[in-house]
Amino acid sequence: MNQLAELELFITVVETGGFSAAARRLSRSPSAVSKTISRMEARLGTLLFERTSRDVKLTPAGRTLHREGLRVIEALTEAENALQTHAGQARGKLRVHCLFTFAKYQLAPAIGGFLAAHPGLSIDFLLSNDPLDMVEHDIDVAIHSGTLPDSSLIARRLLTSRWIVCASPEYLRRHGAPRTPADLAQHNCLNFTHRTHWNTWPFTTEPDGVAAQGNLGADQGDMLMQLALHGAGLVRLAAFHIDGEIAAGRLVPVLESFQPQHEEPLFVVYKSRKFLSPKVRVFLDFLFERFGHDGRFSG
Repeated sequence: MNQLAELELFITVVETGGFSAAARRLSRSPSAVSKTISRMEARLGTLLFERTSRDVKLTPAGRTLHREGLRVIEALTEAENALQTHAGQARGKLRVHCLFTFAKYQLAPAIGGFLAAHPGLSIDFLLSNDPLDMVEHDIDVAIHSGTLPDSSLIARRLLTSRWIVCASPEYLRRHGAPRTPADLAQHNCLNFTHRTHWNTWPFTTEPDGVAAQGNLGADQGDMLMQLALHGAGLVRLAAFHIDGEIAAGRLVPVLESFQPQHEEPLFVVYKSRKFLSPKVRVFLDFLFERFGHDGRFSG
């Protein structure tokens, strides 16, 4: 193993917090990782980690090597990126973590055209509503709502999207449309089961919101949308999720005059502003060109 590969392995141990975790990421055995670190320590004549039965901790020499090693890796990456950018190339696999509904209803229809323009790229999507550790899961770009879990990451607001209370025409024919938020007490409301605070629906006339009660729930927004489409009740979902169903008349908004002005932001998150690889740069350009034109999702 050359010195650059050893340095990358060392940085992986630091990032993952141990030999076993680094071995899993690198698809190597823990003993092979340990032997490589021991070989580095022998060559450098100093300990890089303090080892205990539970974990490993950087020594002062290890902290110095980690700091300077990151500079070496970043400089090499920047040099390679500059050459690729100069050649107009964006290559490799892009790993994107995204909200399931945004990926399905907004990215999926457009991603074919993006890849046609960049034939050297491939994309792996990791879909969930909860943030993932971008280092641990080797994520290049994440798209999610809510607070940023790691202040060392770069977050840019892609757009904001309003939430819409709606139901199928069939449901409204059978039960009538609510005229005020208080009328929700007479309706079956479909709700998320994994985030109970979402079951209090905000309205301009109700500062504390209205408890939305019903006999059906799900931990996934697409299921709630399908239930609403089949006449099971009222639902409250993001515009980027259901704009197609509303445009087609399969879902009908209600209580629109009571909707608050606040809109939920969606953020694009990545690891470094300075050392953007060409593949990340072209994907960010694609996102902001398609969705960030005025900062507000309008369908």
